Amino acid sequence: MNKPIFKYETASSFIDKEAFLPYKEKSVEALKLLEAGTGKGNDFLGWLNLPEEYGAEEFKRVIAASERIRENSEALVVIGIGGSYLGARAAIEFLQGNMHNIKKSNNPKIFFAGNSISSDYHYELLEILEDMDFSINVISKSGTTTEPAIAFRLFKDLLYKKYGAEEAKKRIFVTTDKEKGALLNLAKEEGYERFTIADDIGGRFSVLTSVGLLPIAVSGANLLDLYEGAVAAMNDLRVKDFDKNFALQYAAVRNYFYDNGKAIEILVNYEPSLMYFAEWYKQLFAESHGKEGKGIFPASLNFSSDLHSLGQFVQDGTRNMFETVITIKNPNNNITINEDKENVDGLNFLAGKTMDFVNTKAFLGTFLAHTDGKTPNLIIEIEKRDEFNLGYLFYFFEITCAIDGYMLDVNPFDQPGVEEYKKNMFALLGKPGYEDMKEALEKRL
Repeated sequence: MNKPIFKYETASSFIDKEAFLPYKEKSVEALKLLEAGTGKGNDFLGWLNLPEEYGAEEFKRVIAASERIRENSEALVVIGIGGSYLGARAAIEFLQGNMHNIKKSNNPKIFFAGNSISSDYHYELLEILEDMDFSINVISKSGTTTEPAIAFRLFKDLLYKKYGAEEAKKRIFVTTDKEKGALLNLAKEEGYERFTIADDIGGRFSVLTSVGLLPIAVSGANLLDLYEGAVAAMNDLRVKDFDKNFALQYAAVRNYFYDNGKAIEILVNYEPSLMYFAEWYKQLFAESHGKEGKGIFPASLNFSSDLHSLGQFVQDGTRNMFETVITIKNPNNNITINEDKENVDGLNFLAGKTMDFVNTKAFLGTFLAHTDGKTPNLIIEIEKRDEFNLGYLFYFFEITCAIDGYMLDVNPFDQPGVEEYKKNMFALLGKPGYEDMKEALEKRL
């Protein structure tokens, strides 16, 4: 199988070769630190060797559970927030496309809940599920995170009303802490099937564990191919030769651009099926690097759609950004443009050509325009949208993120800032234990 390719030579005009040399060396040292397990956050390195070390028994249980869900359910509701759902959603849309819930298929529909506190969204989903056989996969380390906990109450109640207690219990799958937590206790009491969130793998690095694997398997994906891609990436991206390791190259270039005033990275795609992969990337890099007043701000754009809006800013706005473009060499499906007798739209010069041919030329034209506009472009090219390439991409971005974090001298595996909004929200809601904060906060509003 052809593996993804990373190209930074496309931005060579923005890189001073001599000034770049220390970044090459620094990236290799960061990888050595990562593998030695002596850097910041070293108790969260379980993902590093995961593709080869993931438990066979847990893998088999994931596949068995997915098969039961596929047999008895028209839909699976995945309840989680952040890393508890983004990886799975990214994978499902990457592999199955944006229309996976409405196109004709033998695969169950996959819905996501508990990633917002929107009353309208959850009401509409509850309405849809009234007439469908469904199961739930709730993913939470503690079981008390506000957004998924509320959603679990709602959809659990519907399951119990719809099927009765005994049948409902067979349709609830819990992914949570191995030893403690409210959700674990409930799962034990009710007899829900349980999967483990590893103590040494943070949520945003957990897509290749049962956190992501169960929903991905229910969608019809081949988990063995997904892992084959991740293993290939692990073998390729652990070598200490800068010229042969795309992760070292990507991390070094990101740090070089950051030190030279490029504070925003835009992950660009030309396929809507990559939109949620970009959302996963944004959480991965934002939570890992955005601390101590440091870090590149990760953003994303969907071309060619956004070329007709935000493209103006990328072309002519503030020169503090660079683009990393994911391109797909071979689409899963292609359409040939027909000839029109009247040629009202003036597009007969495209007759006989494929839409992918046009899409590729749009990418190349944009690459040239943005480069001329002083926005550097990095390119990640993948052969096609399949499990192997996805597994490779997941590991590629994870290890790059870790190397890059050590180059920034931050802990890429914690997220202390995430807790700040929760404290304020709990106080304003009147949660016990936060009474002393409530009055002071309300005076500020």
